Amino acid sequence: MALGEFELIARYFQRNAAPRNPAVALGIGDDCALLQAPPGLMPGQPPDAPSSMQWAISTDMLVEGQHFFPDVAPEALGHKALAVNLSDLAACGAQPVAFTLALALPDSNAAREAWVDAFTRGLFALADAQGCTLIGGDTTRGPLNICITVLGSVPAAQGRGQALLRSGARPGDDIWVSGTLGDARLALLAIKAQRGERGPAAARWLQLPPEVLKTARGRLERPTPRVALGVALRGIANACMDLSDGLVGDLQHILEASRCGARLLAPVLSELLASHRLDGNALTPPERLSLVLSGGDDYELLFTAPANRREAVATAAAVANTPVTRIGQIEAQEGLRVVDAQGQRLAGRFASFDHFA
Repeated sequence: MALGEFELIARYFQRNAAPRNPAVALGIGDDCALLQAPPGLMPGQPPDAPSSMQWAISTDMLVEGQHFFPDVAPEALGHKALAVNLSDLAACGAQPVAFTLALALPDSNAAREAWVDAFTRGLFALADAQGCTLIGGDTTRGPLNICITVLGSVPAAQGRGQALLRSGARPGDDIWVSGTLGDARLALLAIKAQRGERGPAAARWLQLPPEVLKTARGRLERPTPRVALGVALRGIANACMDLSDGLVGDLQHILEASRCGARLLAPVLSELLASHRLDGNALTPPERLSLVLSGGDDYELLFTAPANRREAVATAAAVANTPVTRIGQIEAQEGLRVVDAQGQRLAGRFASFDHFA
C-alpha cells in the first residue's frame, strides 16, 4: 500500500533523533518552523540580551494540474500562491515580514510577459497589503510550478515563544473555526465538471448558477489569509492551524499533536451551501455536510481556547474583523467524534485531501 503524504514525511524526513542546531526552536510537524533570533537582534537591545523574537518560516508549492487548473487567471494565481503561505504564518500567530519566490515557467507560454505581469499584480497586491517584502528566489524553465517561502516574526517574551502551535490543545478547550467552510470545494467540483472530469460527484453540478459559481470560485482562487486573527489570538488560543486539507483531517493533526480527543459539532453551512439555489443540482444534505467536513482549500483558522476565554476570543475576532464559530470541545478521550445538533454521532468516513492518495 502506497504511503500517504504525512506518512512519507514522518518516515523519511522527520529526523527526531538527529542533532539539531540550538537556534531551531521547532522543526518539522507544524504549520511553521521556528528559529530563535540571535541575541541583540532587536533595535535598542544590548548585544548580550536574550532575543525577544522568533522567526516563523513556512514553504508551500503550487503545481499546475495538481493545485490549479492551467487556465486559471494569473492574477488570481499570484494572490493564492502567497495567500496559502501567509495562512501558515497566521496559524502560528506570526506577523509577515518577507518571502522568497521560486518560479518555473513553461516553454509553451507564448504570452509569457503578459502572464508574469498579471501574476505579479496579484502577488504584490497581497504582499503590500500584508507588509511582506519579496527578498529573492529563483526562476527557471519547466512545467509551471510556484514555490514560496515566507518569514514572519513572533514575540518570545521571557525567552518563551508566543507562537500558536498544534500541540497545545487541552481537555475542556472550545474548538473554533474562522469564516465558513466548503465553498472552495464546491467550486472545485463544479469546475471539474465543466471541464469534462465527470466523476460521480462532479457530474451533478454542471449547472451551478453563474453567480453561485463566481462566489464559490472566489473562495477557491482568492482565499483570505487570516493573519490579523492569528496575531490577535496570541495569548488566548491554546492550539491553532490553518485548514487546507479539510476540517476533519486537519483537526486530527491537532488531536495527535496534543494527545487528546474531540467532540465536533458539524458546523453550520455557509450561506452559499445552505442556499436554495443549489437545490436543483441534487446536492443532498449529507453531500453538503461532506464539503464542509472534508472539502479543503478553505484556508480558515482552526483553533482551541479555554472555555473561560470565550469573551477574549470574541474580542480578538472583532479586532481582526473576522467571524468565528464555536464548533466543539476538546476531550481527554482520544479520537474524534462528529455529532449533529441533537448530539447524535454522524455515521460515515470523512476523509481529507492527501497529495499521494
